Amino acid sequence: MHETSCTPPDSRRDLYAQDGRRLGAFHALSTLQARSTRDLRRLPCTLRIVLEALLRHHDGSHDMTRAMSAVLDWQPRDDQRPDVPFTVARILAPDASGIPLLADLAAMRDAAREHGAPATAIAPALPVDLVVDHSLQVDHAGAADAAERNLRLEFTRNAERYGFLKWAAQAFERIRIVPPGNGILHQVNLEFLAHQVCQDGDLLYPDSLIGPDSHTAMINGLGVLGWGVGGIEAEAAMLGQPLMLRLPDVVGVELSGRVGAGITTTDIALTLTRHLRQAGVVGKFVEFVGAGAAELAAPERCTIANMAPEYGATAAFFCIDERTMDYLASTGRSPEHLERIRAYWRAQDMFGIPAAGDIDYSALLHIDLSTIRPSVSGPSRPQDRIDLRDMAAQFERLLSLPAEQGGFGHATRSFLRRPVREPQQRNAGLAAPAELADGDIVIAAITSCANTSNPAVLLAAGLLARHAVRRGLRAAPHVKTSFTPGSKAVAAYLQQAGLLESLASLGFQVAGFGCATCMGNSGPLPEAVQTQIAKRNLVVAAVLSGNRNFEARVHPAVRANYLMSPPLVVAFAIAGRILDTEKEPLGFDCTGVPVFLQDLWPAEADIQALLPCAADSTHFRIGYAAQALTNPLWDALPAPHGEHYTWNEASTYLRRPPFLQAVPASPAPLEAIAGARALAILGDSITTDHISPGGAIAPDSPAGIYLQANGVAPISFNTYVARRANHEVMIRGTFANVRLRNRMAGGREGGWTRLVPDGNIVSISEAAATYRERGVPLLVFAGREYGTGSSRDWAAKGTYLLGVRAVIASSFERIHRSNLVGMGVLPCQLPEGIDSDTLDLDGSETFAVEGLGQDVVPGQILDLRIWRSDGRTSTVALRLCVETSREAAYIRQGGVLPHVLRHQLAWHDAGQSGQRCGAARQAR
Repeated sequence: MHETSCTPPDSRRDLYAQDGRRLGAFHALSTLQARSTRDLRRLPCTLRIVLEALLRHHDGSHDMTRAMSAVLDWQPRDDQRPDVPFTVARILAPDASGIPLLADLAAMRDAAREHGAPATAIAPALPVDLVVDHSLQVDHAGAADAAERNLRLEFTRNAERYGFLKWAAQAFERIRIVPPGNGILHQVNLEFLAHQVCQDGDLLYPDSLIGPDSHTAMINGLGVLGWGVGGIEAEAAMLGQPLMLRLPDVVGVELSGRVGAGITTTDIALTLTRHLRQAGVVGKFVEFVGAGAAELAAPERCTIANMAPEYGATAAFFCIDERTMDYLASTGRSPEHLERIRAYWRAQDMFGIPAAGDIDYSALLHIDLSTIRPSVSGPSRPQDRIDLRDMAAQFERLLSLPAEQGGFGHATRSFLRRPVREPQQRNAGLAAPAELADGDIVIAAITSCANTSNPAVLLAAGLLARHAVRRGLRAAPHVKTSFTPGSKAVAAYLQQAGLLESLASLGFQVAGFGCATCMGNSGPLPEAVQTQIAKRNLVVAAVLSGNRNFEARVHPAVRANYLMSPPLVVAFAIAGRILDTEKEPLGFDCTGVPVFLQDLWPAEADIQALLPCAADSTHFRIGYAAQALTNPLWDALPAPHGEHYTWNEASTYLRRPPFLQAVPASPAPLEAIAGARALAILGDSITTDHISPGGAIAPDSPAGIYLQANGVAPISFNTYVARRANHEVMIRGTFANVRLRNRMAGGREGGWTRLVPDGNIVSISEAAATYRERGVPLLVFAGREYGTGSSRDWAAKGTYLLGVRAVIASSFERIHRSNLVGMGVLPCQLPEGIDSDTLDLDGSETFAVEGLGQDVVPGQILDLRIWRSDGRTSTVALRLCVETSREAAYIRQGGVLPHVLRHQLAWHDAGQSGQRCGAARQAR
């Protein structure tokens, strides 16, 4: 490593506008050139942002000097990289993970009081923006008043939760709440919250953030470095713990060529998701370069960056350029702020999309945009992109394929390719046809920040709707249609463009401003539709412009879920079923002439002609004005006051979290895991939705039974997301996904397992409770890509509360792995070529995990010992997937929360001791 002086560099310089006016001061990266053996302009841009943070916070210590040297000496291909502290500017959270996070902070204040410390010992050290966007449910759709009715229902269901948020806003400084009804946090971040350049007094520095939502990386499309982390990790950073970043590989993705006619940004994003997932960018930074990247508009870049967790990248970065500045101006940023942004990034020599070859990357991938074809992804993973024209053939093949091979297991049924219904049948106003069939579409949703932040695809959807209405087409009567934009500005510019009425004519009235269907809040299906699906075990479909389509996420009854562009969502709503859009018509016009997709598809010139409507900054200034960000329902909501929250033991929404009760001053010594049993043996691609579902709670589920026992009627259950601040609900919901396939459950889908040695098939939560009474530690086994999907901390918290000491898998997704570490659960990786199949596990075995002690180090090897029921024994070497020294400390401390509490209390005690010593010196 290149040695540098411990003396903090003299890096502070004045920043000037083009006309010579001084704009402020900044820390110039160019001052470090003499300390580096390379041209710093060849260092990846994301690492230069990390370097600036180290430079700005350099305190003269050896640790900071070593960290700065590590970044300066970063090599494109190096297996051994150190971890460095990265201090971000702010934190962004949705209510789904933000409320549990704030509940943990409230519980930490309780614990501090119990240890004699003041409430102020627990307070955010960073600004926190919490956007309430995950609680909107599409109960009402296809009606002019749907948005108003859904918002009122949202407040009725969540009054206690929202009152807690209002308490938190007054109890903790630096917490700002964006109330319900304003949009999706990532789109609100793009249009309003993001700074690009922050200002603290006279000092200017890069905007950066982390957030307990995996799609936080969407802001990378606007040149802001940020990514999703576990909620537990976000809590630690919020309270001042350094974010320890293992210096990553940085992959350059050169985009070249131009997309063909009719290709949408969604097609680009889905294609890149497949390519980059196959290329293996999990846990890496990605930077987009080349002429193709430079040609993309800022919203298009943001759609691509939004999909980063789907292809596994930590960050998906586009540098700021003039296209970024055009977007920032159109969304209402002030001229003075735009001037600072342009001047700052030019001064740091980071303005503009780099050309391929300008920067040293760990690998450089090439993607020709001209080769991209119309695309959809599904039926259950975002990376499973297929050509639009192959969608029907793929569904037909999967219908008969066994479930263990990724199919639907209906070998005795064939895909009924019945003709599209005539307009008069479709206009009959039926809730369902006389008989639904496999492949019928029951949900069509224009949803998700991934696409509703992109004016081009929304204008295309509106134009397609206009063309369809003019031909006399309507949505099929059994399709639940909805439109949930990511901000109020979307509805405003579609209204100005004259397209909102056309969308409404097809049932796509605005149903609210929030995540909705994309995160599983699709609301109930019509009873006639639900009955037919259940009675005949139909494989029906959903189409949505979202970013995730995991099993049972969109709706528990819908088994085939396809991601696609907003105009395709409108088209399939008209057709009402899966079909080959090149060969089959969407429907028939009023004269009986068949209407094909290409007949309705809007011309690029027509889309471009309407784009100025979406670039009218008036929509954004009005939508984000202070008076527009609140509403009477929020203002009228009662909320507690004070530094401490008063928990209601009778509440079924908000219970004091159990993680910080009776935390000892020092952690207990780590010991080997002995006499363990398997709670579940799972396959590949187990998502956090499988581990901790976010949607509706079934009345006959363990969580539903608990709620009913506590006086909650099924109609008032709300969702697992809404109940995340009640651990009693969430522990019963862990591994409760109705599509979970546990090899210990005797072929039964859902949250079931076999209790050993009893042999009974019981719910996973019941089995865990029994094992807890018997003092038996638990393990979970899984295949590749364990924990993909949402960065929901409850997938780890629930695992911990079930008594699982270790998860043993072939590979882990980054955020869930860190969440497991944050809860003190060991993520252990099997050797290449060995999995639960080759181990031949059936759940009857007894296990031990040995080699664990207080000297936990990243990547250490542990031994898994297996005793089989027939007397055979075997040993397998496991890699402990602890990546940094900070994570090793979390394991030793029993998790992030105990570690942070002990740190905060020690800091308080040290401060008190210093005050006492100072007072004693004054007395002398």
